Amino acid sequence: MNEPLSRAPVSSADIDAAAGVIAPFAVRTPLLCPPVLCDRVGAKVFLKPEILQRTGSFKFRGAFNKMSSIPQDARKGGVVAFSSGNHAQGVAAAAKILNMPATIVMPADSPLLKRERTKSYGAEVVLYDRDREDREAIAREIAGKRGATLVPPYDDPKVIAGQGTVGREICDDLTALGIAPDIVVAPVSGGGLIAGVATAVKARFPQAMVMSAEPENFDDHARSLRAGKREAHGGKGRSICDALMAAIPGEITFAINGKLLSKGVTASEAEVGHAIAFAFRELKLVVEPGGVVGLAALLAGHIDARGKTIVIVLSGGNVDSDLYARLIG
Repeated sequence: MNEPLSRAPVSSADIDAAAGVIAPFAVRTPLLCPPVLCDRVGAKVFLKPEILQRTGSFKFRGAFNKMSSIPQDARKGGVVAFSSGNHAQGVAAAAKILNMPATIVMPADSPLLKRERTKSYGAEVVLYDRDREDREAIAREIAGKRGATLVPPYDDPKVIAGQGTVGREICDDLTALGIAPDIVVAPVSGGGLIAGVATAVKARFPQAMVMSAEPENFDDHARSLRAGKREAHGGKGRSICDALMAAIPGEITFAINGKLLSKGVTASEAEVGHAIAFAFRELKLVVEPGGVVGLAALLAGHIDARGKTIVIVLSGGNVDSDLYARLIG
């Protein structure tokens, strides 16, 4: 176990270091164990509510860890990022704390809430057409012209280590309770969150199964894990899980996830909607579609959890009010 992790792009020591960097600014979210959910699925279920994190998602962790590593003399050029919304807010909030200018390239059809929140932190937002334009190319061009540092949403060791603090906190809290997890599940787009979580969890609980959760038809990680290599999902159109629409796993993230993940699970849009309504009515939690997909898979019976201890990461809660009203109605 220790040998492969020592060669990986991110180690548990990197995650420990990231925890120290972000501690003064990030929220240490709790582990919740709602009886109504445990009874419903016949398992001991813990939820990691990153909906309570600064900016409403886990993304602040990785963004702040990455941006804190930028040398002081390079900070005046600012940062550039590309994101559908949650990474955008994480970068914008971190830039405000670190007193750095930020420019975020966002899809024109991203949720209005996410665009407005990103602007509220003082970032400049540049919109693009996700069907016809290349967001990375736009971001790299802006960074080149301004002498800014590009902050990737997932395929970066510092970003992954920051996201891995989610897994580190899960391990610390379960250890304090004297409990070992059987299964740990987190939503996946490019794979940064699950790569960090898997690195932290497998270092402490090597027997645990770590699973990716994705929207049905946008399941590039599940496909890639089955194939043993990076594969695109080939999904068409849009998903209500706007945060989970990366076409293919990241190179660095899959170098980790291909070794550490047990499998990938998916949930349909109807199952995601049901989980959002369940979280609202029964758990009193507001979770966005992309953030709830792991819980959706559990409630729909796609995870064999009965009699086991399972941890589900609720990765974000930034959802437009109109969509949310429809889903819980």
